[in-house]
Amino acid sequence: MEPEILILRAEGADASLPLPGYETAGAAGADLRADLGGGQMTLAPMERKLIPTGLKMQIPPGFEVQIRARSGAALRDGLAMVNGVGTIDSDYRGPVGVIAINLSDKPLVISHGDRVAQIVVAPVVQARFTETATLEETARGTGGFGSTGRG
Repeated sequence: MEPEILILRAEGADASLPLPGYETAGAAGADLRADLGGGQMTLAPMERKLIPTGLKMQIPPGFEVQIRARSGAALRDGLAMVNGVGTIDSDYRGPVGVIAINLSDKPLVISHGDRVAQIVVAPVVQARFTETATLEETARGTGGFGSTGRG
């Protein structure tokens, strides 16, 4: 089943900007654009800011929308997401923003309409959390970071 994400433009948003869209037939992520009122914003090296998109979303129950970095912008410009991957829950109805950071060593100018992130729609499973006195043993046990070796 193909979930439908309803999009509402926030007050003052630029109606001429395209809605999120898939650039190729096999794309998992739909591009998300900066809505900067026709202007620009600059991110200094290691500076983080919220980039507005001018959009609000209605996500069906059982799904989330993940906000992820675009690989080209990450490699070329150092544009990354502060929280790695952002989650928009199905019950959130506020404005969607991209919490971005400039990981390069030079200022990064973001212009109105630039593709600043991508969104991926994903199913969500909610678990039941139960306290217990013991856990089943496994071959790995309590071996943590790097415990399975290299290579």
